[in-house]
Amino acid sequence: MKEITKEKIEKYFSVTEKAFKEAKKAKNRTKLNNERDDFLDMIERYIKDAHHFYDNGKVVDAFAALNYAHGWLDAGARLGLWDVHDSKLFTVD
Repeated sequence: MKEITKEKIEKYFSVTEKAFKEAKKAKNRTKLNNERDDFLDMIERYIKDAHHFYDNGKVVDAFAALNYAHGWLDAGARLGLWDVHDSKLFTVD
């Protein structure tokens, strides 16, 4: 596939936003409370950026921002900043 279809970007929005909600409500397995807050802030900013880009017709930039957001989500899960066990939403287990 050589293009980012509407269906693909909508899927990425859905998966990333669902994972973000799960991360926010999950317990922290570490003592890194400030770092957890920083991670959640960065993720939220990338998701907001993705919406901004998409709303302005910049689909590639929106896709990139969503991938950055999900990278932060996966990194936080691997570090234990959120205690999640869903391998469909995170790179865990």
